[in-house]
Amino acid sequence: MSFKRRGTVLITLLVSLLLVISGCGAKAPTPAATPAPDAAAAKIKVAFVYVGPVGDFGYTYAQDQGRKYLEANMKNVETAFVENVPETADCERVFTDFAQKGYNVIIGTSYGYMDYMVNVSKKFPNVVFEHCSGYKTTDNLGTYFNRDYQARYLTGMVAGKYTTTNVIGFIAPFGTPEVIRNINAFTLGAQSVNPKIQVNVVWTNSWNDPPTEKTAANSLIDAGADMLAMHVDSPTFAQTAQDRGKLAIGHDSDMTKFAPNALLVGDVSNWGPYFVDVIKQVEAKTWKPTQYFGGMKDGGIIDITPFSDKVDKDFQALVLAKKQDIMSGKFDPFSGPIYDQSGALKIKEGEAGKDDLLLSYNWFVKGVQGTIPKS
Repeated sequence: MSFKRRGTVLITLLVSLLLVISGCGAKAPTPAATPAPDAAAAKIKVAFVYVGPVGDFGYTYAQDQGRKYLEANMKNVETAFVENVPETADCERVFTDFAQKGYNVIIGTSYGYMDYMVNVSKKFPNVVFEHCSGYKTTDNLGTYFNRDYQARYLTGMVAGKYTTTNVIGFIAPFGTPEVIRNINAFTLGAQSVNPKIQVNVVWTNSWNDPPTEKTAANSLIDAGADMLAMHVDSPTFAQTAQDRGKLAIGHDSDMTKFAPNALLVGDVSNWGPYFVDVIKQVEAKTWKPTQYFGGMKDGGIIDITPFSDKVDKDFQALVLAKKQDIMSGKFDPFSGPIYDQSGALKIKEGEAGKDDLLLSYNWFVKGVQGTIPKS
């Protein structure tokens, strides 16, 4: 090889080496920026605190069905729950724990949680709190409940129609306005078809205590009741009625499978759509504390179950016609005149019980046998 050619090759190599060296010092191309996670796509964490077990097939079961409905209908939601939380300082610790763990919404489902939720809500102003059946609110605590007394009136009509002794037994937990309101509406519904009706009340001092509920049911039957109703959480009362050849009216969820030969009808609560609406408001940052009190016309948040075959078709039609009157506003279960146990006029003819009365009931209507314990 000639020197010239070798020089040409050398020059070529030197130029190539310089290009490589200069390339090493060049700034690398900037890759496409990875977008930050969309805050709106983050999961909304919702916690539920239950006073009873989710398997009570009554009140807590209905609330938990609402939680499952929420999860099924809102994919950006993550839920958790704690069951069997007493209405004591223990519940305040549970609410606090959920708030400290970063839950965005905390839902307490029992009346006795009220003051504890007020306390916790003030400590965590950025958390949304919803309390079932209470009446106190804060800047970030709202309340919700349904007008279950509307359905209670209708199921009371069925009870009044099919009792033969004119004595109905009612198992109740505590003397709260919610419970008294429902006993009164049920009694008025029964009396609308049978003025001779007497409703005997026995108290259990617990929302969910099946053994005590069974004892109460038996005592009411022994005292002459051939029809049982309740405001507690388990289907024990209906099973007891069936075992003794009596009839029953359900509450909170459809309990028919537990006592198909006894249960004639019941009221049922559908909380799911309300929970979805609340979370949509939280997501849109439009949520504000309110006191929601939804009725039969409000998306089925309260309704009645299908009738037993023991309820004749003509009477079913009568009850359903009354339901339509309630939904249209033509009829109110607490339309006067209404008298208390002593015979005193409490709601005048042409008037109806207003919400402030309904949310503070502390007296029984005429025809109810029993006294109201302090609660």
